[in-house]
Amino acid sequence: MSPELEELYQEVILDHSRRPRNFGDLPDATVRVHGDNPSCGDEIHLGVKFGASGELQDIKFSGHGCAISQASASLMTTKLKGKSRAEVMETFRAFHNLVTDEVAEAPKMLGDLRLMQGVRKFPQRVKCAMLAWRAVEQALQQTTGESTISTETDLGSS
Repeated sequence: MSPELEELYQEVILDHSRRPRNFGDLPDATVRVHGDNPSCGDEIHLGVKFGASGELQDIKFSGHGCAISQASASLMTTKLKGKSRAEVMETFRAFHNLVTDEVAEAPKMLGDLRLMQGVRKFPQRVKCAMLAWRAVEQALQQTTGESTISTETDLGSS
């Protein structure tokens, strides 16, 4: 990563972790998922409201954790709001590949999420970046209700 891109990465991470977008409770959530990363203590509470045609109508999160987990959740909620389930899963896969695989060029569809590619250099931080994404993946598998996920048991499956 070039020094300029590294600096932008740090600025975006800090901005989204200090002033997270879509942070708070979603009182009329269709699905709620609690996620935790026991290795570092990151926690996320994700609320998702699906629209009449199954699209992700609204999404909010709360919780606490490192700058990477909070920034990733903030960036994710901004990117996924209003998307169809298929678009959410396509974005999930693209982001997962971005932070785990050596990809020549990050897909443009990821927008600002592309700045998270530096996380892959730090395997323990990949779990931080993926925590909110694993929670939304679980939310898509449900139609209603609450569930819990953990990075220690869920990251082996993609």
